[in-house]
Amino acid sequence: MIKYVSTKGGIDPVTFDVAVLQGFAADGGLFVPETIPKVTQEQLENWANLSYPDLAFEILSLFIDRTVIPAEDLRQLVNNSYQDFESQDVVKLVPLGSDSNVSIMELFHGPTLSFKDVAMGFLINVLDYFLTKRGEHLSIILATTGDTGPAAAWASAGKNTIDCWPMYPRGMISEQQERQMTTLKAANVHAVGVENCADGGDDLDYVVARLFADEELKNKLNLSSVNSINWCRVMVQSVHYFYGYYQVVDNIGDEIVFSVPSGAFGNSFGGYLARSMGLPVKTFVCANNVNQALHTAFSRGVFAKKDLIQTMSSAIDIVVPYNFWRFLYFASGSDGSKIKTWMDDFQQSGQVEFDSKTLAAIQDGYVSIAISDDLTRDTIREVFYGGDHYLLDPHTAVAVAAVRQLKDSLPQDLKIVCLATAHPAKFPEIIRNCLDSGSELPEQGRHPSLEKASKVCQHIRLCDLDNLEYALIDAMMAVVNENMEGPEL
Repeated sequence: MIKYVSTKGGIDPVTFDVAVLQGFAADGGLFVPETIPKVTQEQLENWANLSYPDLAFEILSLFIDRTVIPAEDLRQLVNNSYQDFESQDVVKLVPLGSDSNVSIMELFHGPTLSFKDVAMGFLINVLDYFLTKRGEHLSIILATTGDTGPAAAWASAGKNTIDCWPMYPRGMISEQQERQMTTLKAANVHAVGVENCADGGDDLDYVVARLFADEELKNKLNLSSVNSINWCRVMVQSVHYFYGYYQVVDNIGDEIVFSVPSGAFGNSFGGYLARSMGLPVKTFVCANNVNQALHTAFSRGVFAKKDLIQTMSSAIDIVVPYNFWRFLYFASGSDGSKIKTWMDDFQQSGQVEFDSKTLAAIQDGYVSIAISDDLTRDTIREVFYGGDHYLLDPHTAVAVAAVRQLKDSLPQDLKIVCLATAHPAKFPEIIRNCLDSGSELPEQGRHPSLEKASKVCQHIRLCDLDNLEYALIDAMMAVVNENMEGPEL
């Protein structure tokens, strides 16, 4: 049976259901599998023509023991997770004719128009499955810089086993993203807008971490999380790398390059997981914006926390990419004690400098770059007004710009896939400014679900960062008590 351990090495191995329900490991680390399963050449070839749900079933079966979720139940959970996508294919690949061998992998055809839907629906359905079996209830709390919150809120809406608490730095995400959380007509979704977050979502992550560190409070509130700290999220995000690979390569076994707009490194870790399983990936491009914690780590071997800079690619405005610890765990040879030391040092000084062996390990198969807002803007304009007439959102533009800037250092004969992580309609003001289009948006920059959300009432809890921890505990405890007492008659 595959089991899960903490990156900090301080717990006994647990089963998949325990890892998913707990979110954080009890020692403050992140859950990872004891070993990463390998895909055989025969499996790689046999999966080439599978539908997205069928491919997901095969890959996830390698991480989830049948005694935890039987095959029939797992297949149903997967199918339910993708039934509300606009595209039956779940994920679409669009070639960029102006850039030879470059394709855009559209991951935004889910209910909230972002790549987070690709994994979030499954995670929430799995949580609901386990909780229903156990007769339990969870309070899910998460910090979002734009897209995770809407995806979690939508997937949780109406679930009797879950109360969802998405928190976001108010004024630092688009109104469209905010309204996707605050206009849901679901009594179990409690969106919290937090004012005065100098470090954006990172400020909120610290509050979440403190809540989880208090074991008594965690148990009292029945806390869990669906950020990409949750193993299930990053596990599912390995699937779209396999699917994208199959759509673009000429022959199974050919190597490929993926360019990933990177913030917390959750999506990027999904790619690392896919390659570790056996997907023939030659190089990953880690595409940062100017909040370049990852680029600094890959290029200089220094993992450091700097002040947040607000950019147009706000969902990757991350100064502490917490999934990088998972990557470091495997890059260091699964050395939990080393990760614990690094995490403790980082907590105290805000910086870790890696030894030459570790730096060589993390640079293997990775290149990185930091992309400015000016370059992001130019890329959106050039791709739209060029021969492709394709509209990039500002995060996808970071990935495309990275490929263009690093063109001479990338393998010239390999297919390159840039991950499109959000629909451009979620960022209308940015798109207008980039295209100099005034009040008009092109058809690709609009979506009916967002237009509907702009017209209805919002349900929102507001709080200042200074009072957030107290206010959250107070509000969540009230909901927990109400759930225990049942509805008034």
